[in-house]
Amino acid sequence: MKKLVSMAMAAALVLGLAACGSTAGSAASSENAASSTESSAASESAAETSADSDLAYIQGNGKMVIGYTVYEPMNYTDENGVFTGFDTELATAVCEKLGVEPEFVEITWDTKETELAAKSIDCIWNGLTLTADREANMACTNAYVKNAQVVVMKADGEYTSTADLVGKTIVAEAGSAGETTIQEDENLSQADFVPKTVQTDCLMEVAAGTADAAILDLTLASAMIGEGTDYANLTIKDELNVEEYGVAFRKGSDVAEAVNTAFDELKEDGTMQALADKYSLTLAD
Repeated sequence: MKKLVSMAMAAALVLGLAACGSTAGSAASSENAASSTESSAASESAAETSADSDLAYIQGNGKMVIGYTVYEPMNYTDENGVFTGFDTELATAVCEKLGVEPEFVEITWDTKETELAAKSIDCIWNGLTLTADREANMACTNAYVKNAQVVVMKADGEYTSTADLVGKTIVAEAGSAGETTIQEDENLSQADFVPKTVQTDCLMEVAAGTADAAILDLTLASAMIGEGTDYANLTIKDELNVEEYGVAFRKGSDVAEAVNTAFDELKEDGTMQALADKYSLTLAD
């Protein structure tokens, strides 16, 4: 009888210990699960913060991917094979202030907004004309350089106004301010417009006689035509409208404001004016 009682007591003790162990295990599991949930929530919160900040995204990558086209004097390769230009040097100086490296990627100007939205590039930094539409759909910096659209023709070409180009063949870079100028000008809109991939192709067409005129940026025309250039027989016939350049980032991006701050600092220390003098450009007010 005593043996049976002892066995019963032992069994009860084992069950009690098992129950305690199960309770402790459950508590530990609950604590681990809670800790895991908190950690996951913290990670998600940090990811959301990073996702909300384009600047954090770029700095996290350690580089700013800059979309450009070959456009002297903004971004081009010089006679020594060095990639340079006003925008090239300015972007490099700004990236240094933001703590990232610049990575220049050549793009097709006509699809620049698509590449920006897809994050193939982080910004469009290549003599981008500021317009109401662009500022509504992208985060743009303050204007930093003045520009204009000009009519470029052979020096001996007859020209008094855009009316002389009605029915003639004219070229401009696809998706550029030059194309917009053609579309909005009463006379130019009646010309035979042929879009080109880059502005330098437009110069080649006019020089070869396959186009009567090109509508280009003053900044590029001033640097690439006339005496001492490859297009000595071309000249600026007319200045159509004044505009300004800015840098465009993704809509809602906080990088534009950070670049504005860098611009202010580079203006204050004289860096931007020195670059403008070097490349014969006029800074925006």
